[in-house]
Amino acid sequence: MIQGNGWLFQDLDIHIQQRDRLALIGRNGAGKTTLLKLLGGQVDADKGTRSIQPGTRIVTLEQDPFFTGFDTLMDFALSGKDAPPQHEVEAIAGQLGIDLSRKADSASGGERRRAALARALASEPDLLLLDEPTNHLDLAAIDWLEDWLTRYRGAFVVISHDRTFLERLTKATLWLDRGSLRRKEIGFGGYEAWMEQAYAEEARAADKLDAKLKIEAHWLERGVTARRKRNMGRLEKLYEMREQRAAMLTPQGTAKLALSSDDAKSKAVIVADKVCKSFPETARAELVEAPQSSDGPSTGSGRAGGSREIVKDFTLRITRKDRIGVVGSNGAGKTTLLKLLTGELEPDSGTITLANTLQAVFIDQQRSLMSPEKRVRDVLADGSDWIDVRGVRKHIHGYLKDFLFDPNLVEARVGTLSGGERSRLLLAREFARFSNLLVLDEPTNDLDLETLDLLQEVISDYDGTVLIVSHDRDFLDKTVTITLGMDGSGRVDIVAGGYADWEKMRKARLGGKPVAKAGGDKAAAAAPPPPMPAKKGKLSYKDQRDYDLLPGRIEELDAQIARGEAQLADPDLYAKDPKKFDAVMAALEKVRGEKDAAEERWLELAEMVEG
Repeated sequence: MIQGNGWLFQDLDIHIQQRDRLALIGRNGAGKTTLLKLLGGQVDADKGTRSIQPGTRIVTLEQDPFFTGFDTLMDFALSGKDAPPQHEVEAIAGQLGIDLSRKADSASGGERRRAALARALASEPDLLLLDEPTNHLDLAAIDWLEDWLTRYRGAFVVISHDRTFLERLTKATLWLDRGSLRRKEIGFGGYEAWMEQAYAEEARAADKLDAKLKIEAHWLERGVTARRKRNMGRLEKLYEMREQRAAMLTPQGTAKLALSSDDAKSKAVIVADKVCKSFPETARAELVEAPQSSDGPSTGSGRAGGSREIVKDFTLRITRKDRIGVVGSNGAGKTTLLKLLTGELEPDSGTITLANTLQAVFIDQQRSLMSPEKRVRDVLADGSDWIDVRGVRKHIHGYLKDFLFDPNLVEARVGTLSGGERSRLLLAREFARFSNLLVLDEPTNDLDLETLDLLQEVISDYDGTVLIVSHDRDFLDKTVTITLGMDGSGRVDIVAGGYADWEKMRKARLGGKPVAKAGGDKAAAAAPPPPMPAKKGKLSYKDQRDYDLLPGRIEELDAQIARGEAQLADPDLYAKDPKKFDAVMAALEKVRGEKDAAEERWLELAEMVEG
């Protein structure tokens, strides 16, 4: 495929089989979206051929679907000669909690994403091509999509920055790197170890080549393996900070000082004391995207006289260097809580006290500060060769390298950059400004995995306080010290740790019951059913025994797969013991095959039970 004056990629060979679960990985600008469009037949290759088995139905979920010209979201979902049946679209839309009668031109990003998902999933594809499917989705919708794809019997190829999503769903990886494509029969959980192994081999091979290639290979090795070592140290530091913060929280989640002599009071930058905030239902509808919460729709308790409590009796002392993550479904009140904590909104009762010296920088998900006609130099340094980075003068070329840019892009127009590159440029600009409070609203959208690693490093090194609203579970788990979880009822859970810690606490509160998915009861009904007594006469003794025991066996196999992928994630395993690496790989493939067979068997039995 040609782009500009050269090849974007060439001589790629891809074979996709039934039930393949493929992660497509590569840097921003590597050509992932173009390759997905080639597979879907939306663009033609400049060289080579594409062939598909007759009768195969291929459906693409685009990163930015085209809604212009459609009156409603339903019109979009039912457009084209290959439109899915309306009743199937409505069923999926109901599970996702989206009203497709909404006007397309006024719909939010999350509503458009749900409409596009309803169209794609209702089409009953044999091959599903997904380009950043979790963008603009809240946590409940992401959970629902994961459940759907787990049960899906076709093949899919997915591009995503959501590590947790990829780790849970993929079983093989396509790596698009510098114009070439490699495939490995390991899920995304083993991708980083494979990448490091490949770069290390390139570095050794470069010893026999010219100096330029040596330098490139050295940069690759240093940029990957050295970053891994720094990340391990950073995570250890994060865990220590979480332990310290946990010691300052009561079981109910209200902040306290461990001792009267503790200096945390002097470090406080934001203090919330018994804060409450309500909105009239009509006003609230204008402020949020969708009314469902990740614990199902709230009823009754949050409503009083036509209003609904968004935040109720919230108390927390936020100190310098705290990293606060705010999570919850769309409509749960995340933006409201953020505005309260930054002083943009006044509480109905209670108090919010901000430190007098607080200087905040806001990085919003709309990337509204970027003008397409400006040059990179103009955005970063107002046209200069030098930039002031929090009081330290740096040359713009060196600063661009810090954020993984080619310094030659200094004269490029913002409008020529990819979405991920624009996001990275905005981060570079805002992190250069002096501040002691950083507010990030969905910072991971449009970023590739390497930039996400960089962002985690920058946040770790930041000397001030960070507030993050995000649906990226892995990013939160590796970044925040405290998670504020919102379920739409007004309660704010305060948990020392990341998203996984909040999820664990919620499950414990529900007595181990699974958390409801997007769309409330409808979505829960769409999830795989739990084991149930078989109707008498429906199953033989052996079938009944398999039906009862297979769910537990599938859980055991999942645990074995997780342990195998954790072993493969060790960057030194292949170098130390290649035979063990191969043995783990073989065992992992065997277990995955057994799990697939077990799932197929249980689904067949479930269909027999249901008649």
